[in-house]
Amino acid sequence: MHNRKVMRLTTSLFIVVLVGLISCSQARAPLGYRLSFEEMRRAHIDLVDTVTLRTDSIGAIEELALLTAESWMLIDDSTGLVISTKNANRIACMASITKIMTCLLALENSNLDDSVYIDEDSYISKDSRVKLGDGFLLSCLIDEMMLVSDNDAAYAIAKHVGGDTLRFCEMMNEKAAYLGMDNTHFANPNGIPNIDNYSSASDLVRLCRYAMRDSLFYNIVSTVEKDIPLLDGRHMSCHNTNVLLSSYEGCIGIKTGFTRQAGYCLASAATRNGRTLYLVLLGSRSMKTRFTESAILLDYGFRVLDKNGL
Repeated sequence: MHNRKVMRLTTSLFIVVLVGLISCSQARAPLGYRLSFEEMRRAHIDLVDTVTLRTDSIGAIEELALLTAESWMLIDDSTGLVISTKNANRIACMASITKIMTCLLALENSNLDDSVYIDEDSYISKDSRVKLGDGFLLSCLIDEMMLVSDNDAAYAIAKHVGGDTLRFCEMMNEKAAYLGMDNTHFANPNGIPNIDNYSSASDLVRLCRYAMRDSLFYNIVSTVEKDIPLLDGRHMSCHNTNVLLSSYEGCIGIKTGFTRQAGYCLASAATRNGRTLYLVLLGSRSMKTRFTESAILLDYGFRVLDKNGL
């Protein structure tokens, strides 16, 4: 009980300090100036506390030690309290989690009613759902890319938004620098194997917390299935590759990923009792374990919050 009171006091002080910093920033600004939504959104991802929370007394420590994932970071979004990590700053392949940035930039830098066709320049991997000559509204192609993790859709989107994929990758890296993703470099828009396309669990948590404050992005990654129209009148039925959306209480996203180099990866988020946890898990052993291990970590996180009265 004493520890719980101390924890509540510490967390309260932490939030007071954050509010104070924002207030001071406003006070130093020109008269009448208030932080914009974008400024607050960007500042929020800097809210990361790795020292306050003590989880030693919470059960499942032994269970976490048995997880196959190479790295992860689990954080409470509202307070920034880091609940669990493993090699969170280690540089690693991120596979199709790359598409989070592709989606975000497309939403921010384009007209979603534009028509986009799959041409020879974007029809590269050829193992995608989209086919050469297919046409979509950009908004529909983004949906298709994120739900079924379509690699050639990502190329088409990158070409449309950036003019070419090289310029689009420059945009990706500019955005990563803006978000403080210091251990990240993008070399393509979809995460296919490339030694220059890498990130870390901690960087990707920053990206996820930022991206999920875009309502369009949130709606896309929280969608379980969708019937997506093509411009020629055909329809494509798409089911989200993230099975936690259907199997884990409170799951609201975000994105799966897999290559042989990266292993099985998952960026996820879940909300219960008004609290949202973000988790990025990289390098799990199998398709099944990336979901079961993410569920174990999310369950653990909610238990930690409850145990500490948060």
